[in-house]
Amino acid sequence: MINREARLMALLTPLIDAMGYRLWGIEYMAQGKHSLLRVYLDKDGGIDIEDCAQASRQISSLLDVEDPINGEYTLEVSSPGLDRILFNLDQFKEYAGYHAKVRLTRSFEGRRNFSGQIKAVEDNEVVLIIGEEELTLPYELIEKANLVSQM
Repeated sequence: MINREARLMALLTPLIDAMGYRLWGIEYMAQGKHSLLRVYLDKDGGIDIEDCAQASRQISSLLDVEDPINGEYTLEVSSPGLDRILFNLDQFKEYAGYHAKVRLTRSFEGRRNFSGQIKAVEDNEVVLIIGEEELTLPYELIEKANLVSQM
């Protein structure tokens, strides 16, 4: 996680927790003059549009006061959804047994993209089952990972 996202997580977590939600993750995308801050929330039973609207107002107020982002940006507050991004090792552990797509920052065993079932997290590594094989990926190489809904 880059420093800006870590600072935003530290700033927003107490507010989100106090509202009864769980801060699932944050994405910050610099897009020229106008950037995007996407905040994913979850709770038992799931998040609905009213939850997102209420949280958006509170988050916006806090960000206006603390001003952690230079320049203009758009704030989006969302549920993580079915194809949720996995932001940390605890989330990989929570979704062991689920199918995920994983993109690495650089090639590992000749590939950057993998798709398989999350078997486990061991130390700082994610174990995927791909076909009949197990592959152990160093967590520090994971650029992005999403669950894949199996319908």
